[in-house]
Amino acid sequence: MSGKTTEPLPKSATEAQGLLIKAFHEKCGDEALPVIGNILGRQGCALGQKVKSRLPDGRLSTVAGAFTKNFDPKTINVVSISDEKFHIQGTTCPFGLENTSRELCEAVMAIDREYFFAATDGKTTLEILKTRAAGDPVCDTVYTIRPF
Repeated sequence: MSGKTTEPLPKSATEAQGLLIKAFHEKCGDEALPVIGNILGRQGCALGQKVKSRLPDGRLSTVAGAFTKNFDPKTINVVSISDEKFHIQGTTCPFGLENTSRELCEAVMAIDREYFFAATDGKTTLEILKTRAAGDPVCDTVYTIRPF
């Protein structure tokens, strides 16, 4: 980047990705949500397959344990981890989606949904209970093993 800018620089690759996602959504509107969800879902699937190959098993607790190693404990609270349920809450969005929209959050969270789906052999579902993107005070997400 040449020249000076008054806008703050992103603190991480995830935050930079969030800036791009928000700009794309602002330019194209809600019609962009399926594209965002598709591309990020594919990224999540690739990441989930990669982590799965490095783990001893595909149990939800094992996958969640690996996933949490990337967390900042100041911003993410692990409520519970078990073979049936993984529940986390966050005070900030790593993509910087605060006060955008729930729909944008759901499209972006395709990355995590597909990560867990791939790493657990298609056994998990994601439920977004609360989201900072919709103005909630925390992000509150639960991954559960689907009944077969």
